[in-house]
Amino acid sequence: MNDLPVEADDRRAPPATLVIFGASGDLTARKLVPALKQLSHHRRLAKEFAVVGVARSPMSDDEFRAKLSNGPDNGLLERFRYLAGGYDDPDTYARLKTLLDEIDQQHGTGGSRVFYLSTPAQAFEPVVRGLTAAGLNRGATPDGFSRVVIEKPYGHDLASAKALDDTVHAGFDESQVFRIDHYLGKDTVQNVLALRFANAIFQPIWDRTWVDHVQITVAETLGVGTRGSFYEHAGATRDILQNHVLQVLALALMEPPASFSPENVRNEKVKLLQSIRLPTTRDIDRIAVRGQYSRGGTADELMPGYREEVGVNPRSKTETYAALRLDVDNWRWAGVPFYVRTGKRLPRRLTEVVLQFQRPPHLPIRADQVSELKPDALILRIQPDEGITLRFGAKVPGHSFQVRSASMEFSYQETFKEESPEAYERLLLDAMIGDPTLFIRSDEVEHSWRIVDPIVAHWQESEGRIPFYEAASWGPTEGDQLLERDGRAWHNG
Repeated sequence: MNDLPVEADDRRAPPATLVIFGASGDLTARKLVPALKQLSHHRRLAKEFAVVGVARSPMSDDEFRAKLSNGPDNGLLERFRYLAGGYDDPDTYARLKTLLDEIDQQHGTGGSRVFYLSTPAQAFEPVVRGLTAAGLNRGATPDGFSRVVIEKPYGHDLASAKALDDTVHAGFDESQVFRIDHYLGKDTVQNVLALRFANAIFQPIWDRTWVDHVQITVAETLGVGTRGSFYEHAGATRDILQNHVLQVLALALMEPPASFSPENVRNEKVKLLQSIRLPTTRDIDRIAVRGQYSRGGTADELMPGYREEVGVNPRSKTETYAALRLDVDNWRWAGVPFYVRTGKRLPRRLTEVVLQFQRPPHLPIRADQVSELKPDALILRIQPDEGITLRFGAKVPGHSFQVRSASMEFSYQETFKEESPEAYERLLLDAMIGDPTLFIRSDEVEHSWRIVDPIVAHWQESEGRIPFYEAASWGPTEGDQLLERDGRAWHNG
């Protein structure tokens, strides 16, 4: 099962059993098992490790292993077991407890368990209640541990997130709870911290004195595909903006932590989210824009509109595009606007953070000599083409004095030979080790919902028409106008 030397940092999971609820679903086969195979390949898993898949579908151990057998496994799949049962059936958890005790004896997993909830959101509470009632919320030995990893969406709004927290905390202490956002597992997201806090040259300019505004974009080229019925109840704001976008924003804007200990980092993220000005009803139409993609593309590739997708109401007002202007009321960022957007069926798959700097206070150069000069900017490319671009002005070669924008590029792929782990690979290892740095704390969830809830509620109550944008365009014209009113424009990759 282990065929490479342990890497220098020696971050290695302790003996434990990983229990995946929803194990017959797509996430298990597409992300979780490949991540486990990579962890095994790099000797990050203990020899005393096992996996139990739990789902409603009837299946034997061998059928479960065969379903997940694509690619090399180094003998890992031999330690996979399967248990069929309903998530709200107490018998499921009684049989699971017996199976886990058997695995402890067989594989020496020491009574330690990590429960991964890869189920639909409506199953989160029944699973947590079942684990608690069966006593599986505690390690089976004095040295054993029990942890629960919960996928997004964590609640549908603030009230449902709080209700879910009440159920979770009735059985699990907050230190046992790992709310996962796979964006935080990306090396390029974590590199925001390295860029800010490992380089003295950036710290003096990372504030309102030098930064004119900040943009965060999460753009997707795909439509909703087969997820139409889910998306009707979520929308772009809940699906992406409330979690991925606000998490990236918090890392990019938070104050320097005293150390990179988990709680110090998470404390600073919470302080930043607390500082975001909460939208009021009278401001929402000024600071928030929604949109929905319509049929578009090219003659060769005509893409259906959102209302034409399977599972979507033909008169739906669900947003597939959302853009906000946010203000952060603290000493570092007072007066600096933050523009965030996400959308489906946009021209490029792109996640980036753009810090655009102030114009020079005085240019001793004629206007016609700088006609092609854009403002200085630092662009953090999170995906794809992961890296950093620094944009600045430079003289164009020639006899006349012309200044044009130029750039310096840093590419992850070209600079580093080391293999970058997939997000789930890093996050699964952290959950098994017990490192919560890259997971979302309860108060982070609540503050994120406080920011987006008024906006979503206002749109749901609105009688007005939802703006449309053609598939493969950069969103509705109202999205561009959000910045144009302030004399600015989106950076479109």
